[in-house]
Amino acid sequence: MDIYVSSALTGLVVLLSAYLWAQYKPPNLSSIPAIRPTGLLFSYRGAYDYLQNAPKVVQQGYNKYKSSVFRVPYYDKWVVVVSSQQMVHELRTSRDQTLSPAFGAMFAADWTLGPTFVTNDYHVKVIQSAMTRSITARFADIKDEIFCAFQDEVKISEDEWVAVPALSTVLKVISRASNRLFVGLPLCRNPDYTKLTVEFAVDAMQSANVINLFPHFMKPIIGPWVSNLARDMRRAKKHLVPIIEERLRLEEQHGPNWADRPNDLISWLLEHAEGDERTPHNLTQRTLMINFLAIHTTANSFTQALFHLAHEPEKYAAPLREELLAAVEEEGWTKNAMGKCVKIDSFLRESQRFNGASAVNVNRLVVNPSGFTFSDGTHLPKGTFLSAATHAMHHDADNYENPDVFDGFRFAKMRGEEDASSIKYQMAAPDTKYLSFGLGRHACPGRFFAVNELKLMLAYILLNYDVKLEGPTRPPTEWFGTAAAASRHGKVLIRKRADLEL
Repeated sequence: MDIYVSSALTGLVVLLSAYLWAQYKPPNLSSIPAIRPTGLLFSYRGAYDYLQNAPKVVQQGYNKYKSSVFRVPYYDKWVVVVSSQQMVHELRTSRDQTLSPAFGAMFAADWTLGPTFVTNDYHVKVIQSAMTRSITARFADIKDEIFCAFQDEVKISEDEWVAVPALSTVLKVISRASNRLFVGLPLCRNPDYTKLTVEFAVDAMQSANVINLFPHFMKPIIGPWVSNLARDMRRAKKHLVPIIEERLRLEEQHGPNWADRPNDLISWLLEHAEGDERTPHNLTQRTLMINFLAIHTTANSFTQALFHLAHEPEKYAAPLREELLAAVEEEGWTKNAMGKCVKIDSFLRESQRFNGASAVNVNRLVVNPSGFTFSDGTHLPKGTFLSAATHAMHHDADNYENPDVFDGFRFAKMRGEEDASSIKYQMAAPDTKYLSFGLGRHACPGRFFAVNELKLMLAYILLNYDVKLEGPTRPPTEWFGTAAAASRHGKVLIRKRADLEL
């Protein structure tokens, strides 16, 4: 009897293995040159090397295959990396039926954010339309929250230099500013809620990094164990469900455009949500999703810019401050004033170019059954993951003069050489040489809000503080695989500027 049971179990394992292999069998990419070994076992060694040194590995491939493609090993797949601007342009103009955005896979969204992040991404339309249109109307609220948050989080006396943990402080400020727009007062200042949104944004990214270390067939097993989504949802519901239920009640009683309806994220979501998406559970989850999108990347971007300002305050603080004061005197504290701060915009864009958020970006998945073929004849089968060599392209001397030198006014000078009113070199304007916000139809939909948020934060720092580094060198960027982040432990020294306090 034991022999029969053993044979049956063995047969079941063989069949299950064959099924999983058939389901997750990777595409044949043998025609694409590989950086690192390609053998079944050796490729995992290559994936470990890539995890430790992704920018270096991508740079090696970029140097060797600059006008073509190459592939690098992840633990769960090979990723084809695009090196030429022409190919990046073809990624931008491709149809979704051929190349689909791979955001969900990169973030392991089924477990970190919830599967509806991919299956129903109506939040993108909300961000592109209602949220972006409301930046001007809600500008004063966002400014007020940023200024109040800095005053609450940075406690210093006159003429005293205080060491401030940069990233953790910035995360709190951005959470409050974003949620002033998303859920309003008083919730945006609730300590438990703001702590939750920060922890969720950080945990989701860290969980995705861990989940993506495993083969596809293991992710449904590993994902629920690694992700904190269920825990964070229970915590978020305590804050959001009463608000959402009240909104639903008022909408049912007075119609969708009832008097005094708040101009915030919950109202915008209700304009587009249908069916089950209108439940308090799903609206809470969608709000957490958007917090993740709003907080994580923006916090890293501003922290890196703050490190640059603290590294060379004598070079940048005075001209940035002078430009800001002139713009505010002419336009007041408005979105128009921020639009006139060309040097500030340049400083922030250059920080994103120099540091980046990832070694690769513009992630796509070949979904067309017949694959995808570039104009040079390179063919990629269905199931292939693609990315652009963002960090390498941002540090290419053919794209930028002295690319390994931080030049905060680089893009201001480029705009001046052409047309200062042009949007071409503005921070929120992606192009094939500047990929921090992605590209094309799938460029970051919240970039216009993020840029205004970044400018207001830098404005407050410039007008209220002197800053310098705690040590002799700028805190280094931390890498985990392809993901780049500002130093978690880096600090800046801040002293109040009594003469220009706002």
